[in-house]
Parts: sequence; structure tokens; C-alpha cells
Amino acid sequence: MVELFGSLLRGGLGNLAAYLAAHVLLCLVPAFYIAGAMTALIPKASVTRFLGRNTPKWISYPAAALAGSVLAVCSCTIVPLFAGIYKKGAGLGPAITFLFFAPAANILALVYTGGVIGTDLAFARLFLSLAFGIGIGLIMALIFHKSDVAHDKDTDEVFAGQRGKGMRRAALAFLLILVALLLSGTLKVGLLTNSYGQATLPIPGVDKFQDVLYTLVPYNAAKGEEGVTAQGAILIGLLILVGIASWKGFDNIHSGFSAWTWAALGLTGLTLLTAALGMQPHLGGLDILFTGKFFAVLAALAVLGWLLRKRLSEDEQRDFLWESWRFVKQIFPLLVVGVFAVGMIRVIIRPEWIEALAGSNTLPGNLAGVIFGVFMYFPTLVEVPIANMFLSLGMHRGPLLAYLMADPELSLQSILITAAIIGRLKAWVYVFWVALFSMLAGLIYGAWIDGTGLGLLALFLAAFLAVLAGLLILINRRVARVQAEIPVSGE
Repeated sequence: MVELFGSLLRGGLGNLAAYLAAHVLLCLVPAFYIAGAMTALIPKASVTRFLGRNTPKWISYPAAALAGSVLAVCSCTIVPLFAGIYKKGAGLGPAITFLFFAPAANILALVYTGGVIGTDLAFARLFLSLAFGIGIGLIMALIFHKSDVAHDKDTDEVFAGQRGKGMRRAALAFLLILVALLLSGTLKVGLLTNSYGQATLPIPGVDKFQDVLYTLVPYNAAKGEEGVTAQGAILIGLLILVGIASWKGFDNIHSGFSAWTWAALGLTGLTLLTAALGMQPHLGGLDILFTGKFFAVLAALAVLGWLLRKRLSEDEQRDFLWESWRFVKQIFPLLVVGVFAVGMIRVIIRPEWIEALAGSNTLPGNLAGVIFGVFMYFPTLVEVPIANMFLSLGMHRGPLLAYLMADPELSLQSILITAAIIGRLKAWVYVFWVALFSMLAGLIYGAWIDGTGLGLLALFLAAFLAVLAGLLILINRRVARVQAEIPVSGE
């Protein structure tokens, strides 16, 4: 029992350390600042023009999917952005479509899936994610119609002071540079990943330090174990300092800027630049590689600093920092808990179980694919080689697609965070629909792999969606009729 507890604890801590070292800085930190900027600097009308509850559906839902397709980031990075647009007045349906489609079928994930597993699976992932992402958004908007209206009114009141104001060019430029910062830190293109200079720091023992880290947190790409590098350990230390300085400097930001505020901003910039460098430990010291990503992040930070100080008012500066910090306080603790729990669960669940549970295209097999997606979460792009490993272990391609659609959406930490943003009832209803549609996608694609004709599958899918739409409309009318007969209503 003691040994098992020790293994679980090491699994949780190792998963958390690997996640903090590899995925927080160049993904989550810019995402928190983007969410803060959207809330503080963008008038509600600018968001609801394309994603509002009353925007024509043929505009809002494709716009939500299009916005998600260009962000090649993991689901935990998407959630703060989802929180930002939802708080700013986006309709529940378009916001849910954005939340579903962005991590499931962004451009980079599709290209990587096609290259590693096959173009047929990549196309199936694209079309079914698009159809089901829009479908789940429409269903959520229909089920929670009343609360969606109430949320729209609430945001009208909260942002009443912005009514009639257009978006300032400086604010738009600030937001776009933040998006560029996010993309420059995450895109895997040669221009950004190539090294354009090198320096060596004569630090003795750094190679042994690296070996110790890999002993504590193993690296094995085939198993999805990312390990912790010497650079990752440095970044975790800097991240702790950023957290302390931000707590001191941002929590009372409306009382004015303090030395802690500037320390937090300076440390954040230093940490992002450190994360953008390449580092290679060896016997003689530590090689520092100046990558294209480093220069892109440096340029973005310089422009952001200038815009923040020279083009944004003091109120805008304070609102932007406070909203960003508020998202961090709301989301980051849940993220830590979720990643730690998933690390412990992964110690128990063995990938070898895949062949026995999901070796054929059955309902239980696709359900197993969805459950593996929940409890064996891997960030975007890491999930693709893991899916390839599942395939080599005997997983049918149908359940494999169910896993690839559920993994980015239904990770434990994403469920916890989504519940904190839209409420537990909406979050669990969303989880139900994602699980159902992921299984359906796996069954359809798996049946096609097994030889069923496309025409028959399209007819089955159309019939299923028609029955589902009919049921939802009937339920909605019945609920509306009952509520109309009862004076006191609530949802």
C-alpha cells in the first residue's frame, strides 16, 4: 500500500512538473493575458458582432470554428480564451463551438494527425469535429436558452459603460500582438525553431543535474512521458517567482502600481524569453541556443511594453492586469489539481488494456476510447504519437478517433475549469454531449473503415441528427409551455 501511494504521488508530481515546465509559459501565460485584454479592452459589441447570441447562426458558429482553427494550442490554453469571450458577451452556443473545435481540429493538430496516422483520419477528425462542434453548440444554446438570455443581460449591465464605444486602435494592436506572442511560442515551423546563434555557459555539473531530473521524471516520447529538462527546472523556479510577485503586485492593482507590479511584469518577460531559448546541457557546461522563437518573443514583448506604457490609459492598464490576474486565480489552481490527479490515474491505467477494450469498432470499444481520453490526457500534438502507439497496440481506428476527439475536450482539468466558468450543470451537460458525439464519430468512421458505404453512413447520421433535433425541439416547447403556465419561473 505504501509503495502504491508512493508511485501515485510520484506520478502526480512528475506529471505536474512536466506540464509546468513544457506547457505553461509560452501557451498559458499569453492565453491568460489575451483573456484579460479581451475582457478589459474590447467593447462587448465587438465580440457579439460575430459571436453574440443574436448574431445569425450562419455567421456566429462558423466564425467560432474559424477562430479556433488557427490557434494551435492545447485545451487548457483554450479554456482561458473561452472564458474571455464568454464573459465578454459571446453566446453560449458559439462559445461552446469555439471551446470544442479549437483543440480538437486546429490546423497544426490536423496536419500532424495526417502525417503520423493518415490523411483519412485527419479528414474524418476535421469534418466530424466541425459538424459536431457546431451541433453541440446549438444544442447547448437550445437547452440553456433562458440562462443564455440572462447572461446576455448581465454582460449588458457589467459593460454598460462601454456601450456605443468602438474598439480603440491601440487596444486592437495590443490584443493582436498578444495573439502573435502566443503563436510565436507555439508554432513548430523552421523559422521559429531554427537556431541563429549560440553561447556556452561554463556551468559545471549541469549534465548530471539533467540526468537526475530524468531519473525523477522520466522522458519517453513513445509513452507520452515528457520528463523535466534542466531548462524546465529553471522555468519552474521562475514561474514560482512570477506567482509570488503577481500576487503581491496585481491583487491590489486598482490601488496603483507598486514595485511588485513591475517586478511581476519584468519576471514574466524574463521567463518567457528563457522559455523561448534552446538549452543543451553537456559535460563542459550549458549551450544557449538563440532560436527564431526567442527573437519573435523579444520583439513581441518590446512592442507590448511600449503599447502598454504609451498607448493605454492608466485605467486600461489596471483593468487589463486585474482581469488577467483574476483569470489566473480562477483557472490555474484547478488546472494544477487536474494535472496532478491525471498523473496519478495514469500510473494505474495501462496502455496495454487498449487492445482488449477497444480492439473492435463497437459501442463499448468507442466508450473505452472516450474514457481513455478523459483519464490519459495529453496536450495537443503529444496526443498524436500516443494515438499512434494505441494503434500499434491493436486499437481499432474507430475508437482511436473517439479518443482523439474526447482527449482535448474532456480532460479532468478542463472539466473542472469549464465548470468554474459556466457552472457545473452546463459543464456536465457539455461533457455528456461531447462523450456521445465522440462515440458516434468513432462508430461512423470505424464502420467506414470496416467497409460500410459512405451513402449509408450519411443517411444514418442524417436520421440520427433529425431525431435528436426533433426531440430537443419538442422538449424545449414543452418546457416553455410549462414555464408560461407557472408564474414563478427559474432555470
